[in-house]
Amino acid sequence: MKIKVCGLRDEKNIRLLLEAVLPDYLGFIFYEPSPRYAGQILDVSFLQRIKGSFKKTGVFVDASPSTTESISSKYELDALQLHGRESAEFCASMRSLGVEIIKTFHLSESFDFHTLEDYAPVCDYFLFDTRGKHPGGNGVQFNWELLGKYQMCVPFFLSGGIDRQDAELIAQIRHPGLRGVDVNSRFEHKPGLKDVSKIKRFTNQLNKYLDGNRNI
Repeated sequence: MKIKVCGLRDEKNIRLLLEAVLPDYLGFIFYEPSPRYAGQILDVSFLQRIKGSFKKTGVFVDASPSTTESISSKYELDALQLHGRESAEFCASMRSLGVEIIKTFHLSESFDFHTLEDYAPVCDYFLFDTRGKHPGGNGVQFNWELLGKYQMCVPFFLSGGIDRQDAELIAQIRHPGLRGVDVNSRFEHKPGLKDVSKIKRFTNQLNKYLDGNRNI
C-alpha cells in the first residue's frame, strides 16, 4: 500500500518524516488559498536536492498550464495532483511533461463514475476525496461503500479525513484498485507541520493489518 503525505512545506519536518517513515509520495500544495500553501515557503534548492524512492508531488487547483508547468520544472516534481476541475485534455497535456498524473475526484452519493471515462487514458492514478467546503484538507471522510461503484482499471488513492484509527478498516477494503492512502490534516500539529510519530504509527499499523490479511 503506497503512502502519500500531503501538505508538507517545512524542511526540518520533511527530513524527520523521510528518516522515520519514507513515504512513497511527498505532497506540496501550490494553491494559494490553502493554509498549507508551499509556494514562497518551501525552499526550492532543498526540494531539488532531496533524492530517494519517493515522488515529489505538486498539488494544484485549476492552475493555468503555464503556471503548472513552470512550478513543476522549478521544483523538479515527479508527479502532479490535479485537485480541481481540470479537464482530461489538461491532464494529457501535463502528462506529456513526463510526470505522473493523479486526478482528484470528490465523491458523494450523487457522484457519477461515468465522468471518469475520459480521464482513464491520461491519468496514472485517481484520488478519491470528500466533497467539502474546501478543495482538500477538510478532515472529513466520505462513505467508503461508494468505492464499490468504481469498476475502472485506473488505480486510486483513498483520501479524506483518514486518521490513525482507520488503519484496520483500510486494510479490510478489498477493492482491487486501491493502491494507496493520502494523509493530511489528521496527521499534523498545525497546517503544514506533520506529526511524524503519528504518521509512523499509522503506517506500521496499516502494514501490520495488511500482512495479517495476506496470511489469512
